[in-house]
Amino acid sequence: MIGLKVAILGGTGAVGQRFVQLLNGHPWFEIEVITGKTSVGKKYGDAVNWILDSDIPEQVKDLVIVETELRNLRGVDLVFSSLPSGEASIEREIMNSGIPMVSNSSFLRMDPTVPLVIPEVNKDHLALLDIQRKAGVGPTATSPNCTTTMIVLPLKPLDDSYSLRSLNVASYQAVSGAGYPGVPSYDIINNLIPFISEEEEKVERESRKMLGKLVDGKIENADFDVQATCVRVPVLDGHTVAIHAEFEEEVDVEDAKRVLEGFDPGPDVRSLPSSPEKAIIVREERDRPQPRYDRLAGKGMSVSVGRIRRGANKRSLLFISHGHNTIRGAAGGAILLAELMRSKKFI
Repeated sequence: MIGLKVAILGGTGAVGQRFVQLLNGHPWFEIEVITGKTSVGKKYGDAVNWILDSDIPEQVKDLVIVETELRNLRGVDLVFSSLPSGEASIEREIMNSGIPMVSNSSFLRMDPTVPLVIPEVNKDHLALLDIQRKAGVGPTATSPNCTTTMIVLPLKPLDDSYSLRSLNVASYQAVSGAGYPGVPSYDIINNLIPFISEEEEKVERESRKMLGKLVDGKIENADFDVQATCVRVPVLDGHTVAIHAEFEEEVDVEDAKRVLEGFDPGPDVRSLPSSPEKAIIVREERDRPQPRYDRLAGKGMSVSVGRIRRGANKRSLLFISHGHNTIRGAAGGAILLAELMRSKKFI
């Protein structure tokens, strides 16, 4: 497959750096353009405050950072956006220009014409890209909020088996989810913060959209109740979510474990370069998953679930879900989505 030239919008931030790291040596994609805001005109290697546990890839050190403007993207085949939502209005211009884009920003996630996709969960929603194409825009797709990813991925096979009725979640989110420099050390050391702006609303909206159905070219959001509480905790990487799900049908705990363990997203997803061997890993230990031990499961692309047990009644289930927020929950998830779009010839 011929390599595609890609641009990374906001390439010096925490998620932008993860895009750079994961795209280094990618078999399908090659970094051609990196955009920034305060570092325009500088070489990437000189401008970036690299925070990852690897070296800056040699291939990008001498790339000169350019302004996040449409004119600087004309020569690329694909755009990855890691822009903050307040700076992401250019995504509408990119969509209208016809340059393919996968965005990890929240700016377009709830646009009814834009698919919000986890490849293992709702790849059928990519049919919206055909409608975009007929309208002369796109293809543009979005990947979800990092916390929503850790919730929806394990819920997908359970919803298919038992029909989700209501959802109550509490998330314990790593500081890297706030970007860099993120939460001040004085605020988070020896502490937790029981509020993350707009996070609970994102979980509630995005989960319904992704678990909804595509009907006559439109997404009909899933009809279940969602309540979320999101908490920032002093962990560097890895979001953990306590999930209480109630279903329309009775749930046997051992059967639910088999459903999760046997989840198969299909060969079209399994064969993608960034796809993990198992999207969902079931942990039987009484005290797993944990960020320190499980965030890099499947090279950071697997979601680990554990403490699976019955809730208050025969139709409810309690469990813990955990995954790497900047890999599976951000850059890695977006790259996997782009791979799927490429394999289905949308790009």
